[in-house]
Amino acid sequence: MLADIEEAIRVCRESAHAASTSDLHVEGNEPPWQRVDGAMARMELPVVEPESVRAFCETYLSKKEYERLSGAHGAADGALQHPSFGAIRIHAFRGENGLALSLRLLCDGVPELDALGLPAIVASLADFPTGLVLFTGPTGSGKSTALAALINEINKKYERHIVTVEDPIEYRHRSRHSLIRQREIGRDVSSYGESLRGVLRADPDVILIGELRDPEVMSACLAASETGHLVFSTLHTSEAAETVARIVGVFEGGRQEQARMQLAQSLQAIVSLRLIPDGSGRGRRPACEIALNSPAIRAQLMSPEKTIQIRNTIETSRKDGMQTLEMDLSRMVNERLITYDAAVAASDYPDQIRVSVGIR
Repeated sequence: MLADIEEAIRVCRESAHAASTSDLHVEGNEPPWQRVDGAMARMELPVVEPESVRAFCETYLSKKEYERLSGAHGAADGALQHPSFGAIRIHAFRGENGLALSLRLLCDGVPELDALGLPAIVASLADFPTGLVLFTGPTGSGKSTALAALINEINKKYERHIVTVEDPIEYRHRSRHSLIRQREIGRDVSSYGESLRGVLRADPDVILIGELRDPEVMSACLAASETGHLVFSTLHTSEAAETVARIVGVFEGGRQEQARMQLAQSLQAIVSLRLIPDGSGRGRRPACEIALNSPAIRAQLMSPEKTIQIRNTIETSRKDGMQTLEMDLSRMVNERLITYDAAVAASDYPDQIRVSVGIR
């Protein structure tokens, strides 16, 4: 009964553009769709039977998640490690056409940082002994992959205790120089907030929290990064100034000033990611903004009036390893790695993309 969905996964994994296929979308009485290099494409496969979607959910979702899907919540998440299909992140939901699936097709194994095409300074984020490192960007921009690669970098270089809390676990690490313990929301713990109370008693050196979702989690991460831990997490924001505003804005009243002080003291870096279609027409390349907590940015973090100046400080701090997204996009266009149109489409400040004469 799962044959039609399994066939769609197999085609995605084995096609000529398998390396560029990130997601598979399935619902009953419709052919499957795939996302290749960020664009949706209908697959040349038969329609999927509704019972196949239900059987997939029953087989690969936990009992608790399947109950959430069937109940008032109407949606569920999970992950599987299949011997033939590899690692897959599952999101199932109910819609007007019945049950549907969005499957994120993950790469086998843990990614190596130097294979991701990120600036060299990103690797140095694994060397911080304490503090808060945030990766931001829209869904599918490579945040989880970059964080997994950084955890792998620490695992190869340092003797530390690393605890991750993820929803779900996407990349499974094996302890090397570091001891790594991974916890999954819904399987091992009920929520990020609940997990942090236990994690801090587990003697960690490094903590990875999959996403900063609410004030409780943000507060706990700020506190952990102040008390001798290196904390990694993600937010769905587009640049450093917006990230600061989002974190501070979830708190009320006088708690906002305290959050600013904590950020100023503990923040190490914010990396904002985008994946841009390669100029060759095959694959995508990462572009990123990098903000490091220099003395100037630390002063701006502490002042509501000066936070908007963070972008200007990044623009003038290239020598320190900082860059805006537009600076990186400009470089990639000038090196003919991506097209000017792709750069403009990815930017919130397209007028700041600077390209050489004749490039456009």
